[in-house]
Amino acid sequence: MKNLSKGLITFLLIAGFLLLLFFWGMKSYNNLVSQEESVSSAWSQVENVYQRRADLIPNLVATVKGYAEHERETLEAVVNARSKATQTTIDPTNITAEKLQEFQAAQGELTNALNRLMVVVEKYPDLKANQNFLELQAQLEGTENRITVERQKFTETAKSYNTLIRQFPRNIIAGLFGFERKVYFEAQEGAQNAPKVEF
Repeated sequence: MKNLSKGLITFLLIAGFLLLLFFWGMKSYNNLVSQEESVSSAWSQVENVYQRRADLIPNLVATVKGYAEHERETLEAVVNARSKATQTTIDPTNITAEKLQEFQAAQGELTNALNRLMVVVEKYPDLKANQNFLELQAQLEGTENRITVERQKFTETAKSYNTLIRQFPRNIIAGLFGFERKVYFEAQEGAQNAPKVEF
């Protein structure tokens, strides 16, 4: 009888330990899933504000075209850059450094094309005074600020997730179930240099 009760106690202790281990593993796994979904959600917001910018561009180009008909090359550059930027997408569950770099490059081309367009606009005082243009320009500036904010939120969320999957003992669960590190936005090449202003 004594051996039976010792065996039962040992069994209950082992079963209890395994049950605790199971619930800890389940909680850790669910926490990792939640954090990964937060990263995907933050990425969706980044794409959302980039799409907002892309949606403003056709109206901006149409408004400028009415005033600056002979600036065809600049307008075409903006339209082409917009097309490339909207075609470059990333699956939020599989964000790699290469894909993010490609995405940033396409968005950077669009930003450069828009900057060239704004320089061209300076030649047309009537256009600069046009109410539609002023509203579009204000919306575009606001969108650029939103892009900065959403990129920062994405980076913070990715950092939180990356920290979580690297902490012991969660890193064991992360490794078992294939949770991988998320990449961050990085400054584009040459961003450390101040732009040259020429008159």
